[in-house]
Amino acid sequence: MRAGIEFYQKRLERYVRLSVKEVPGSADVKTEGAALLRAIPKGSLVVALDVRGDFLDSPGLARLLAAWETAGHSHLCFIVGGAYGLSQEVLQRAHRRLSLSSLTFTHDMSRLILMEQLYRAYSIKAGSPYHHE
Repeated sequence: MRAGIEFYQKRLERYVRLSVKEVPGSADVKTEGAALLRAIPKGSLVVALDVRGDFLDSPGLARLLAAWETAGHSHLCFIVGGAYGLSQEVLQRAHRRLSLSSLTFTHDMSRLILMEQLYRAYSIKAGSPYHHE
């Protein structure tokens, strides 16, 4: 998992500056949520990954990223919850909720899928042949 995350993180860096912050997991969603909220960089547009979030296809994610850029949002913060999901406080702080699937994944799997989909979306925006329909 880690190797795949690092692979896509390196690929993404050709399109965007990227940093990954991890907070300690907790069986108490509120405690973990408070740590996540403290880790959000000031001025970020916050996107929570949530099974009840909006479904997008890859071109749709590329269009959404482009729209955010056009609107002047230069700092995006994607939040992947731990084993017990995201607290209500984190979900309320989010500007947008996106779902990767109606299936449940571990947070490492979710991070890998997110990294690959972000790379795919930025590749689509750049006209790269990585994505084909």
